[in-house]
Amino acid sequence: MICALALAALASQEISVGSKNFTEGRLLGEITTQLLAKRTGLDVRHRDSLGGTMLCFEAVRTGEVDLYVEYTGTAWAVLLEQTERPETPLRAYLDVQHLLEDRHDLIVTAPFGLNNTYALTLRGELAREHGITRISELGALGSDLRAGFSIEFSSREDGWPGLSAAYPELGFEPRSIEHGLAYEALSTGDLDLIDAYSTDGKLLRYDVVILEDDRGFFPPYHAAPIVHGETLRKHPEIGEALAELAFTLNDEVALKLNHRIEEGGESFEGVARSFLETSGLLHPSPETQAPANRASGFFGQLFADPGRLLRLTLEHLGLVLASVALAALLAIPAGLALTRYPHLRAPVLGFASVLQTIPSLALLAFLVALPFFGLGAVTAITALVLYAVLPILRNTATGLATVDPELIDAAHGLGLTQRQVLTRVRLPIATRTIVAGLRTATVIGVGVATLAAFIGAGGLGQPIVEGLYLNDRGLILSGAVPAALLALCVDAALGLLERRLTPRGLRGAEPSA
Repeated sequence: MICALALAALASQEISVGSKNFTEGRLLGEITTQLLAKRTGLDVRHRDSLGGTMLCFEAVRTGEVDLYVEYTGTAWAVLLEQTERPETPLRAYLDVQHLLEDRHDLIVTAPFGLNNTYALTLRGELAREHGITRISELGALGSDLRAGFSIEFSSREDGWPGLSAAYPELGFEPRSIEHGLAYEALSTGDLDLIDAYSTDGKLLRYDVVILEDDRGFFPPYHAAPIVHGETLRKHPEIGEALAELAFTLNDEVALKLNHRIEEGGESFEGVARSFLETSGLLHPSPETQAPANRASGFFGQLFADPGRLLRLTLEHLGLVLASVALAALLAIPAGLALTRYPHLRAPVLGFASVLQTIPSLALLAFLVALPFFGLGAVTAITALVLYAVLPILRNTATGLATVDPELIDAAHGLGLTQRQVLTRVRLPIATRTIVAGLRTATVIGVGVATLAAFIGAGGLGQPIVEGLYLNDRGLILSGAVPAALLALCVDAALGLLERRLTPRGLRGAEPSA
C-alpha cells in the first residue's frame, strides 16, 4: 500500500510537454520544458515531434500530454471550427481562450508574443520577372503556376480551401508536399509557389518573395501554451512559470532562432537554453554558453551519439518483436481454425487484407483518439499487430491447406488422432511456410514502426521525422539506414530459425507462400 502511494505521488510530479513536428513547434516546446523544469521542480518531459495539430490537440484534451504550444489562428479555424475571421488579434485570442476552456477544460495561457502567420512564398526570380508582390496578382500566371502546399495547409479552412475562395482568380491546382521539403523544391525550380510560416528560418536562406495578403485572409497566429485544466489546478506553479514567457519572443527573434537550428545546425536544446538565458529567464551556466551544433553528414549523424542510436534501435526492435509475437498468437490459431472451417477462409482473409490497406498514419491517428490508447508504445504496437496479422494468417492457412492429403490419410490409417495428425504431420510440414509469414510480417513491421515516432513511441523513425522538417538528409539517413539494416538482420535470424524448424526432408523445397 505504501509503495502504491509512493508511486502515485511520484507520478503526480511528472508532467509532459508536447510539440508539433516542425522546427518552431519543437523549439517552443523545448523552451517551455526547460523553464518549467527550472521553475517548478517537477519532472518535465518533452514529447517532441508528435505530428500535426489534431494529434497534439487530442493528446492534451485526453491528458496524454499536459500542455503544448498552439497558434490562435489554428485553434480558431481547426480546433473550434469557426468560419468567420476574428475582428482583431486580441479578439481571436480571447475567443479561443474562452471557447477552449468552456468546451474542453483547456486553459490558454499568455502568448509568447510572436505571430507566425501563414504566407505564400513565390520563387524570387519569377516574382521579379512578373513584378508580383501580392497574392491577388498570382492570377496573372494562370494554371501553369506550379504550387506545392503542406499537407495541413492543403486541407484546412484557414489554408488552401478558404484562400482559393477569398482569391477566386487563382487558377492553379496545388500538389501536397511535406513542408520541410518545400523550400528545396522551390530552390531547384520544381515548384514556383509554396506556403510558409512567416517565422520560418529558411526564409533567410532562399531567394523568395513573401506575397502580401492584400485581402487580409489569414487570421493572426499568436503562439501560446494550452494546458490541461486538471494539470493547472493540481500544479498552479505551472501557470506562474508560463506567465514569465509572456511577450518575450517577437517575430524577428523567432525567425533568427529557427534559422540557427535549420541552417546553423545548432541543437534545439542549446538554442532554447540560449534564448532563456539571453531573456534573463535562466542564469547562464558555463556548459551551455556555447550551444553545440548538430553533426553534419550521414556518418557524422550516425556516430554523433552511439548511446542514442543504440537506445532508438532497441526501442524499434522492441516495438516490432512485441507486435509480431502478439500477431502470431492471434493469427496462427486463427489459421489453424480455418483448416477446420474452410468456408470462413475467404471472409477472414478478406478482412485481414482490408486492415492492411489502411494508411499507417491514418490508423495511428485513429487509435490515438480512442479510449485506452493515446500516445506511446501501446498504440504503436496495436497498429503494428494489425499490419502483421495478414501475412502470418495467410501463410498459416496456406501452409496447412497444401499438405498432401495422402499423407494425412496415411497418418489416419496408422491410427493417429486429429490432434496427432496436426502436431506430427501438418504443422511440421507447414512450418517453413508459417515462418516465412513471420519473416514477412517482421520486415514490414520494421518499416512501419518508423512512423511510431509521430506519436511519441520512439524508435528509428525519430531521426527520420526530425530530418524531414529540418531538410537534413544526413539526419534522415541516420534513421533510415539502421532501420534497413535491422530489417535485414531480423530477416536473416528468422531465416535461420526457419531452417532449424523445418523437417530435414523438406529443407531443400521452397515455402508454398
